[in-house]
Amino acid sequence: MEPMSKDKTAKKLRCIQRSVNRHWVGNGFPVRTLFSYPNLGPVLTPFLLLDYAGPMEFPPTDERLGVGEHPHRGFETVTIVYSGEVEHRDSSGGSGRIGPGDVQWMTAGSGVVHEEFHGRDFARRGGRFEMVQLWVNLPRKAKRTPPRYQSILSTQIPVVNLPDHRGTVRVIAGDLLDHQGPAQTFTPIHVWDLHLAGNRETTLTVTDGHTLALAVLEGAVQVNGSETIGAAEVGLFDRHGKTLCLTSTQDTKVLLLSGEPIDEPIVGSGPFVMNTAEEIQQAMADYRSGRMGHLS
Repeated sequence: MEPMSKDKTAKKLRCIQRSVNRHWVGNGFPVRTLFSYPNLGPVLTPFLLLDYAGPMEFPPTDERLGVGEHPHRGFETVTIVYSGEVEHRDSSGGSGRIGPGDVQWMTAGSGVVHEEFHGRDFARRGGRFEMVQLWVNLPRKAKRTPPRYQSILSTQIPVVNLPDHRGTVRVIAGDLLDHQGPAQTFTPIHVWDLHLAGNRETTLTVTDGHTLALAVLEGAVQVNGSETIGAAEVGLFDRHGKTLCLTSTQDTKVLLLSGEPIDEPIVGSGPFVMNTAEEIQQAMADYRSGRMGHLS
């Protein structure tokens, strides 16, 4: 039988992005940035950034751990919790607490001010903390859309069982095998949370023409019978191709990101991502003048 690496329908692995340095975001999020738009924006569009916080054990505390009031404009933040809790509050009135398996999908759009902290109950207990935050770009026509907050509980996310006990896929956004993810998106996007059993091979059908990135959080996977992506690494793929063959060498946790490219200019500065430098200057002025709101 011809090896999968010769399969002409498979998306080709372009490169593996590796990140070893960890930095703190506020005092609650020990982060490795697995990819970011200043160097990979045109390749990974519509995805801008992926931060992987943890895993780390936190001792019990009464201190507020996290990031205080700060703004965003022009994109969306997607927070997926694996362990621990995250509390969110923003100037549009959105708020909530998410725990293991839950997702917070915040559309900054025209501009929002928010804060993110460890959940109070979790902080008092202490324990293992692990989450990811993904930044998703908005197309030019939607960058000034009103802010929106989606709190997606684990129980709302469909779970697809892969055949022969190969693992499971949680469909957060997009669809897989007639299972539709609950997240509402502005452009076609698939966000799949894969938990693969060790020493198994599975082939996924993916969208031809879409950007595709495979972020391995724990374990390792061999792609299309060829290179292996390890923990805290991201595989970047060509847009052409309809299949992806994954061989898990051990129990593996993977985030698959696939989306219709937004081939528009990307200009960013800190918490703002727009299309022109003038729009960035306007965002800064609007934040300073209070037009993005405040947290009371």
